[in-house]
Amino acid sequence: MLESVPLILVAVWLLVLLSQNRRNKNFPPGPRTIPFIGNLLELNLENPIVDLDRLTKRYGNVYSFSIGPRPGIVINGLQAMKEAFVNKAAAFSGRPQEQFANHLVQHNDGAPGVILSDYTSGWREHRRFGLMTLRNFGLGKNSMEKRILRETQYVIKIMEQSQGKPMDPYQLFHKVTSNVMCQILFAQRFEYEDEPINFFLALFHEVNKAINGRWGLIYDCVPLVRYLPLPFQKIFKNVKAAHERYLKTVEENNRTRIPGQPRHFIDCYLDELDKRGDDGSSFSEKQLRAFLLDLHAAGSDTTANTLLFGFLYLTAYPHTQERCQEEIDKVLDGKDQASFEDRDQMPYVQAVLHEIQRVGNIAPLGAFHCATRDSELMGYSIPKGTIVIPNLHSVLSEEGQWKYPHEFNPENFLNEKGEFVKPEAFIPFSLGPRVCLGENLARMELFLIMVTLLRRFKFIWPEDAGEPDFAPVYGTVQTPKPYFMNVILR
Repeated sequence: MLESVPLILVAVWLLVLLSQNRRNKNFPPGPRTIPFIGNLLELNLENPIVDLDRLTKRYGNVYSFSIGPRPGIVINGLQAMKEAFVNKAAAFSGRPQEQFANHLVQHNDGAPGVILSDYTSGWREHRRFGLMTLRNFGLGKNSMEKRILRETQYVIKIMEQSQGKPMDPYQLFHKVTSNVMCQILFAQRFEYEDEPINFFLALFHEVNKAINGRWGLIYDCVPLVRYLPLPFQKIFKNVKAAHERYLKTVEENNRTRIPGQPRHFIDCYLDELDKRGDDGSSFSEKQLRAFLLDLHAAGSDTTANTLLFGFLYLTAYPHTQERCQEEIDKVLDGKDQASFEDRDQMPYVQAVLHEIQRVGNIAPLGAFHCATRDSELMGYSIPKGTIVIPNLHSVLSEEGQWKYPHEFNPENFLNEKGEFVKPEAFIPFSLGPRVCLGENLARMELFLIMVTLLRRFKFIWPEDAGEPDFAPVYGTVQTPKPYFMNVILR
């Protein structure tokens, strides 16, 4: 009997090996999978984008790519992206469950939040609520502009004090965008030295680095490691601490709020809870805390890193900075401050802002999708449950979609008359039903902060700093490598 055990183990291993490498009929081609870990070894986990592009050249714009034991596909190029997320949105707008990111958000009480929630009625009603609430708090109106411009004054003070010496803008830009979100979510701002703002800054950085990075992929591909004392355990601990802080904030606001007179997002959500009562909907205080983490993290980190890329390129290309300042001076002549409506008179500034987002490539893989039912994509059969990885980077640098796909050039967004135009392939916020909830807020922040600072300061690359390095540090949200810049009053 004992002699047969090795043979049984070998037989089981061979069955697993065969099942892992057997594709459904007409499933997209792709690299051969390895049992249990899928195609993990195909990627440089420090930055997998280059490897995904390599596989695109070999297998085409839709190819198979397994995350651990689960089958997956990678989608590249505008045509395939539109077919999946616009034309067949209902079939490709799910979210993979039981992954590192899901477990991170749901670690405390099982609430999925909104970003990682599956394509359900609960997700739809929360998305509608989020869009309506953000709009009612003044996106595109004076109230939101005033909050952003008021926070930008703190940045101006710090930059004025930093004249004459190189400054690192990393924490400054993260703190200004975090404070804007805090004012929306619970009407509070923090001094930049305060512990809460520094706690969340550190948390968002480690979460975004981990989810699609080395430890996140290992967690997803090798379930046995999930209980080992590895670095992702610290992230779980810190996310739990964040939930506890949000719980305390919700409780404090619940004691002081006046129903029907909302001061911020939390009040709006609690009012909605009051109206719904026990109607069996997905609204709950647990879901509110997960929603707060979604909005705070996504609304802070993406905009901050776009600003960091922005000033990296503006210091590296001084002629571009000067042309922006000429246009800003002309349009704002006689005005105390910028307004979001001024963007329509600043085609070159608009082009530069959009080009920064294109080459900055902030969220190169967006958030993973999942097939909600059996479907077809670009002639291939995609079974229900397949993980769908949108390579947004492939569209933002797709040849044939851009005049200068592989270099920084604002002419990508200007026509022959010098007018601002936005090509269809500009999808840094993704596309379809899962497009970024905070897109309008991000656009307003980027415009108002950058225009206000460019109007007041000149930004210079330090002479002794060597050549600028535009290669990003990979993560769910990419960031430029640390750099310094000189700031002087104009």
